[in-house]
Amino acid sequence: FLAMEEAGESFAGYCWDVVGGAPIVNEWTHFRQAPTSTDWSAAMSKDLKKRGFKFVGPTIVYAWAQAVGMVNDHDVTCPRHREVQELAA
Repeated sequence: FLAMEEAGESFAGYCWDVVGGAPIVNEWTHFRQAPTSTDWSAAMSKDLKKRGFKFVGPTIVYAWAQAVGMVNDHDVTCPRHREVQELAA
């Protein structure tokens, strides 16, 4: 993290570039449809490990992305799905 910042690379910018600059909004109808990892979380995990990060497996990266709002995996029947989607707009 510090090496990225010292090199002038924004960690936030890096993370948002991974998901195309905007939150991924999924349209699950049941919470069990949400994956535990994706191709992009695996690629981000691999890149972060190359940069010296630890404990950043694909599942951890995906869960972190959910937690910070990069991915909206609330199912469509959940009231939070729309609320989170509106916050991202």
